[in-house]
Amino acid sequence: MMSCNKCFCPSSDNSSSAGQRSFLGFTSFSIRDLLRSKEPHISLSLRTMDGVNEVGEVKVSRLQIEGESDDKTPPEHKCPALCDCLHGSVHDKENSPMMRAVLCAQVCKVYRFQMEDQRWLLVREQMSETPLSFSLPKQLLSALIHENTSRVQEVKELGDLSPHWDGLRHDVINHCNHLLGCYQKTLAELEKLSVSSCFKSSTSKSDRHLQFVPTNLHSQRMEVTCPDSTGVWYEVITFGAPADHHQAFKHGGLKKLLSKHANRRGSVCLSSSSVSYSPDESSRAKELLASVAQLQPLVFGLAEELLSVSQEMNISLLLQVLDSLVQQTEQFVHALKDELVKSALLAIHNQYSTYCNSSSHVHSNGLICDSSPANQERQPSLHEAEYDEEEWDRVWANVAKSLNCIIVMVDRLKGREGRTQELTLSEQQEDMGDTNSQNTAASSSSSSACSWQEQLLPLVVTLRDCVREAVGKARSAMTFVVLQGAVAATVAQGSAQLVQRRHAVFSQALSAVVCGFLLKLYGGLEDSDFLKQVHTAGLLVQFESLLSTYGDEVGMLEDMEVGLADLHRAGFIVTEAITEQPDDLLPTLHGTWESLVVEVPLPPETFTSLPQELKDGRLIQIHPVLFNIGINQQQSLAERFGDSSLQERVNQQSCQRLKAYCNTLRDRLPDMAGVHSLSDLLSSLDRSVAARKRKNVEVLWIAAMVCRKVNGVRLTSCKSAKDRTAMSVTLEQCVLLRERHTLNPQHFSTALDCMRREGCRMENVQKNIGSRKFAFSSVQLLTFPKLYRPPDGSYG
Repeated sequence: MMSCNKCFCPSSDNSSSAGQRSFLGFTSFSIRDLLRSKEPHISLSLRTMDGVNEVGEVKVSRLQIEGESDDKTPPEHKCPALCDCLHGSVHDKENSPMMRAVLCAQVCKVYRFQMEDQRWLLVREQMSETPLSFSLPKQLLSALIHENTSRVQEVKELGDLSPHWDGLRHDVINHCNHLLGCYQKTLAELEKLSVSSCFKSSTSKSDRHLQFVPTNLHSQRMEVTCPDSTGVWYEVITFGAPADHHQAFKHGGLKKLLSKHANRRGSVCLSSSSVSYSPDESSRAKELLASVAQLQPLVFGLAEELLSVSQEMNISLLLQVLDSLVQQTEQFVHALKDELVKSALLAIHNQYSTYCNSSSHVHSNGLICDSSPANQERQPSLHEAEYDEEEWDRVWANVAKSLNCIIVMVDRLKGREGRTQELTLSEQQEDMGDTNSQNTAASSSSSSACSWQEQLLPLVVTLRDCVREAVGKARSAMTFVVLQGAVAATVAQGSAQLVQRRHAVFSQALSAVVCGFLLKLYGGLEDSDFLKQVHTAGLLVQFESLLSTYGDEVGMLEDMEVGLADLHRAGFIVTEAITEQPDDLLPTLHGTWESLVVEVPLPPETFTSLPQELKDGRLIQIHPVLFNIGINQQQSLAERFGDSSLQERVNQQSCQRLKAYCNTLRDRLPDMAGVHSLSDLLSSLDRSVAARKRKNVEVLWIAAMVCRKVNGVRLTSCKSAKDRTAMSVTLEQCVLLRERHTLNPQHFSTALDCMRREGCRMENVQKNIGSRKFAFSSVQLLTFPKLYRPPDGSYG
């Protein structure tokens, strides 16, 4: 016979809150003390969450397990060792600064379940909130605000532009300013919340100011202690499917909305869609613009100085100025000899040709305006009917040629000056004392000076014209690159509402992944194979979704698919923390939307024990996969009368990505434990995904098994992570007990019902909706797979 013992009670009824429960305080104790106590119960002081004040008393009782006295091992020899293992893990590892930084508001339940050999498993179930629910979204909002502010500034600094390009700039600025206003307001609302805020309930999932915050995010952890081994931890991150409930799903989710946007852009031949530039190319374009802006005035100034010095007939000074002019002009030419300039000029010509051949003008925000002569005049006038790809080479070559002409002319003047000085000296010796000869010499000198300036002037003008032409083309080309980069990063991605939706969904997904990675990292710091795996092959992140493909949940799944795909933009690096204070151990987010880095600080002593690659800042890549199987009555409707193709496509694509990750492991880490045993599991997953079977939850089970074998992060979601998610994680926990810890099969159903009726997930329901009932009806449950049905009395 089994019994379920609640050994940790963090909440109590609050009669003043309309029957809802709230956290009053907490206490902790050793199972050993309870079992060794002469009395069948112990009394414990209940303290506030900060541990300062006593707010009451709780009494914990033990139940006698039937048949325990018949066990060959006496309880006094068996139980103390068993409880010592649990006691040590609770008070040492679980209270480490790292764990306190990532987990908070813990709810614990402890069970004893019988094994096949009649001995007992001690199972500790723990559900925790995390401060990352709010700290990561706030950091992402700050990063997006900074990025959009910088983009507005960089396009404003492009100076005077043609009317057409100024229109593109106007589009970018308006788009960025709209996002800035929304994000600044959202961040301000989040900053108003208590610093201890760690939880967004399912009833708040549509709140606008909580749009970036994951719904009902928790870590669900289970520690299993066997008589012959120390505690083993299993973890799942649970949270509401990352989706934008505020904007709702009337027009579908991100996948459909982005597809519509792409089709519209294609149908109207959006000018900015035909070419794109990487962030590195945009940065190089800005550097070239800065170089041109700096070098052009220097070249022009030295050219003017050359003309001025030519009047003084001082050949040494003239040569000095010429050397400076040559040096600056060569730097100018070298800066312009960049393939990016040449390719951008060709792209401008191609887009101008497309525009001229079309009957409508498309702004970068996708709005179509009728063509008119006025609109025609707005186009940049850089192009001829036929564009010669070598034209740009000739432009900067002309600068070099015009400079060479000046050098040749100065050399001629230098030679002529030498002959003039010889002639003047001979005349002075013959006509010494003759005043007329002095006037003649002065007149000759003045005439010579005018001749120098007259001969240099057209060459200097030509040089300036060539430089001006090169500057104009280079500035146009680099402005095009910068604007294209700005357009691609803003308005070309869709409306501000669409971009905001994408950022919000990504924020929810990233917060959950960071929480999962931290727990996985903290648990694997002594596992050299795991540490080598993450910096060599990256981190597998497996999302399990229980959404249906009917109604609004289709839009949620579409949001989720795009949000998880966007996780490739982010990666982890491990850094050394300043101190071991929890605030210094919180992860920080840096970068832009295209490339985000999450820095994970570790205590100095822990950091020094890491592999050198991680200490050197090796980026840990994220490899997300998503498997979805709808299990409720809405999925029954979708399978009979609707369309489940979205689910089939998502599962097939993720199956291929999962196999690719496993192949990478086999190639790069052939000696990794268990890597060669993945083939059979992957083959089974392939067959299950391909099978035309309704509510084929076997897909989820096999994917989870593969994930655990390769040290991946497991995440489970449904609409709000409250009901269907509870059924999934409790089932997974009991399956792990049966498969890995020989839970007696006769007690499997009893253990499953016990966890669902009395476990942490019931506390999750309570804190979300104030009721201790799963939101199912008897009729709905008839459509659920049998293993996903809660026990009688736990729903309604």
